[in-house]
Amino acid sequence: MSLHPSEVRPLTTHRVPALLRSCHLEPALAVTVLVTALAAAAGRGLAGSAAVAAAVLAGQLSIGWCNDAVDAQRDTDGGRRDKPVAAGELPPRVVAVAAGTALALCVPLSLLSGAAAGAIHLGGTVAGWAYNLWLKHTVFSPLSYAVGFGSLPAFVTLGLLPPSWPQWWAPVAGALLGVGAHLVNVLPDIEDDLAAGVRGLPQRLGRVACRWLAPLMMLAAVAVLVAGPPGPVGAMSWMLAAAAAAISILGTAVPSKAGNRWPFRAAIVVAGMAVAQLLLRGPDLVRT
Repeated sequence: MSLHPSEVRPLTTHRVPALLRSCHLEPALAVTVLVTALAAAAGRGLAGSAAVAAAVLAGQLSIGWCNDAVDAQRDTDGGRRDKPVAAGELPPRVVAVAAGTALALCVPLSLLSGAAAGAIHLGGTVAGWAYNLWLKHTVFSPLSYAVGFGSLPAFVTLGLLPPSWPQWWAPVAGALLGVGAHLVNVLPDIEDDLAAGVRGLPQRLGRVACRWLAPLMMLAAVAVLVAGPPGPVGAMSWMLAAAAAAISILGTAVPSKAGNRWPFRAAIVVAGMAVAQLLLRGPDLVRT
């Protein structure tokens, strides 16, 4: 059997924009910026924060490309013209090679932060690959997001000198944010996913349950970050928690012609509050 010429053509400049659209660039950059800022707040310094940024970006790119390579046939059958592979702009093999290359680069980049930190980050990256390859079709689909996001604070603190585990509230909040991100990501496409045979936990729960759970997971992350750290809870923290609760409830309960966009927007706003709170707690991140 011979390969089609499009399968063996070398990567050319005109394919770069399509590759960037195929890697889920916006969330990859968002996660990279967040973790880099957390590293700076925790005291990793300029070189350490740069190492964190490079490793996280490589890992996120590998997960994004892996997702599009694995879903190539399903996206094509579903007429996903927003997907470069499904639209015929990229052969699936090119995206698969890009995913493998980014994963290979992620290994030495992660180990720049030390063996323990590198192992933690690589474990979180593997969790993302496991989601693409298998877990997204099972009731355990949120597990990959919980592990991936929950491991990031440990990647930051284990790269400090001396290495240290983070306070418990940081990975717990990260895991909650990850599960919320999973629900938010799946919410608009539940019917299409079910039609394509994708039956992760959100698809099994249904749209109504996910409308409530998505912002509530983000709200739970805010609550952990407000109540978890030692010391009295300040007025600003109480105000932040109250605002997050109001946005979560209103965004989910108020009917709207925008349909599922309100829960999505509410979850994003509350997630931003949780991220801001986490960054403010950066100096308290290390377990003493």
